[in-house]
Parts: sequence; structure tokens; C-alpha cells
Amino acid sequence: MDILLINHYAGSVKHGMEYRPFYLAREWRRLGHRVTIAAASNSHVRTSAPSISGSVTEEEIEGIRYLWFRTPAYQGNGIKRAANMLAFTWQLLRHRNLLACRCQHGAVIASSTYPLDAVPGRYVARRSRAKFIFEVHDLWPLSPIQLGNMSPSHPFIQLLQAAENFAYRGADAVVSILPKAQDHMREHGLKEGRFFHIPNGIDVSEWHSDRAAIPVSHRDALTKLREKGHSIVMYAGAHGIANALESMIKAAYLLRERPVSFVLVGKGNEKAALKAMAIRLGAANVVFLDPVEKAAIPNLLRSADVLIITLQRSPLFQFGISPNKLIDYMCAGKPIIQSIEAGNDMVSDSRCGISVPAETPSAIADAVIKLVQLSDAERTDMGARAQQYVHANHDYRVLAKRFLDVLKLQQPISAPADPQSARHTQILPS
Repeated sequence: MDILLINHYAGSVKHGMEYRPFYLAREWRRLGHRVTIAAASNSHVRTSAPSISGSVTEEEIEGIRYLWFRTPAYQGNGIKRAANMLAFTWQLLRHRNLLACRCQHGAVIASSTYPLDAVPGRYVARRSRAKFIFEVHDLWPLSPIQLGNMSPSHPFIQLLQAAENFAYRGADAVVSILPKAQDHMREHGLKEGRFFHIPNGIDVSEWHSDRAAIPVSHRDALTKLREKGHSIVMYAGAHGIANALESMIKAAYLLRERPVSFVLVGKGNEKAALKAMAIRLGAANVVFLDPVEKAAIPNLLRSADVLIITLQRSPLFQFGISPNKLIDYMCAGKPIIQSIEAGNDMVSDSRCGISVPAETPSAIADAVIKLVQLSDAERTDMGARAQQYVHANHDYRVLAKRFLDVLKLQQPISAPADPQSARHTQILPS
């Protein structure tokens, strides 16, 4: 089958995040399918940008064809990011013939965070007699309305709402990482029987191969804590407002007289303020470390006794969550404290730790005490349950096959008026 996956922010092991498109595409290729990923040249989540020549540049990475569409650079969430989105959508429409020849009688998956790519995605699917799948990572425009305080009457929000409704009405199937989003989607046009939940995943094989060692500075810091007889509670990830790390620092303060240290690894806009908060409170048992490379994450997480994830309260979480960080934690085989209020609870489902309400330092502190007082065997059992859960539900080899099953179940809603219109065209110069 020819599969075209449209994802504005798609990355690779070469370019960095976002990894989901790459890992799914690699598994599909291993199963004998031909995969093309269409992505924007500029993305705020990639570690490095692709080299671009002309309007579209083609690159092959591990047998996957990438089409990089030139888009303007941006920073933050202002008007330049909106312009970047619109530019990518226009590029997809402009090069619709090129895209259509990559998915003849196959599948088109529109998978960018925002729904605008569903318009060219569905158009290309119809021209090429392909199935059209809309993949939902976050609910837009609900996310910028609730998290960014944008007005529902804002013209850009109204455009996003029209695109979301168009996507739900016209998709042969909707795949979402959010397990509880079906009712919302029905309210906006999704028909019964077209919703499929496929969560975020992980390449389990990466955790069983030789991994990079953690940096010497990190190893020395952890060794000093061990020499003091401290148990290590670790957080590894972004230090942003949404991560609610203040509650973690307050919990550390409550445990300042106990042999427990909180180690926060990563970077973000809130890191300086968090350091100042720890000093102000007198939480000397909080240690801040720099982020490590992706290959060192397994060894870093395995060096802890307990792993912790926190998020702010948000009405968006009623639709469920599937954090990559939590999946990494579970694959590390360590007990987990989750301080999140959401429509699903992977920690409780897998019995791999303790879930407490969001932004509750006292509950976090109590959970830490309970977990560090467990025997090594009890904590090992918790970690083993976490790993079993991930292998069964989040391995990309499993998820890729589930996605293919969705494709096999669906038939295209409609065929193009002109079957010859999807002829091959050359990449246009800039």
C-alpha cells in the first residue's frame, strides 16, 4: 500500500522530534508498505532543520521518503506561527498532484496538530482514490481557546473550527491518541463507528540495545545523593508552566528532613523561577540538572528509585492523555507517581505506581514516602508491570499494525471525478 502521512512537525532520528510519524512509517515500511511523509521545513519542536532547496525538497531516511515543504521561520505562538501553518497548508494545495501520485489507491493521513491539513489531505485522497484518515493529537481549536485564552470568535479560531468540522465529516476514519475524545468529535460531525484510539508509542527495541551513558556531571550528582543515603525521585522533561513543577518543589520541602532528594532534569522557560523557588523555600533536597541526549534517557531514568510526572489541571485532560514522558517512565521499569487529573489513568491501569490529584504537594509527598518504604522486590514488581503494559499497548510495532487494521476496515467515502487528474508532476522550483 502507498501511504502519505501529512504532519507539519514530523521529525526523524536525524532531525529530532516529533518522532511518532517516523516510527510508524518505519514499521509500515518493514511490513512492505511505501511511505511518504510530508512536513514543513520549519518546526519549533525539531532539534535540527532539514536542508531545503527550492519549494519542495525530497529526502530519504531509512527507506522513508520525506517531502520537506518550504515554510517561513517563526518563534512562539504568535502571528508568525499562524503564518507558518497557513504557508504549509498552501504548499500542500499547490503541490497536490505531486502528493496524489504518492498514495494512489492507498491512504492519506492528515496528522498535524492543527486541523487545516485536513483540507488538502482530503482533496489529495479523493484525487488518488485513497482512504482519508484524520489523526488527532490535540483538540484544536479547543486547545488554543482554553490554554491560550483565544476568543472563539477570533477569525483564526473560526477558521480552525471550520477545518475541524470538515475533517470529522469527511474522514473515512479518525484516529486519536486521546481515548475519551469521541463525544467531542461526534458533536462536530464525526459519524458513528469511525473513531479509533491509538495512543502514543515507543520503540521498545531502543531500550534493549546499548544506550549512551549519562553525562559525568549527572552521574557525579547522583552518586553524591546515594552516598548521603538518599532515595532519588526524578523528573525528566520540560520545565514549563503546564508541567506544574512548583508542586514537586513544595513536596520536596515537606520531605526536607527525610533522606529523599528530587532530581529535575531538563530545561524550559520556568527553570530559573523554579530554582529561585527552591532556594526561597529552603528545599535543599532539590537538584536541577541539564537535559541529556535522547540516547541517554534509558540509563538516566533507570538511575532513579521513583519517577514522577505532574501537569496542571486543565479541562482538556477530560478527553484523556498519552504523554511520551510517561511511556518512557514505564519502559524504564520504575515505580511512578502521577499527579494529573485526566479522563484516563495509565498508572492505575497498569498498577505501576500511585496516582494523586493534580497540584497537591502533600499528596505527592505521601506517595513518595509510600514508594520509598516499599521493599526492592515490591518496587521491582511495579516496574515490571509498567514494562509489560508498555510492550502490550505502546510498542510501535503493535501500534503500526493497529493503524493498518484501521486502514483495512475503511473504504474511501468518494472517488475523484477525474481518475486521470492524479498524474505525476515534477517538483516545482522556488
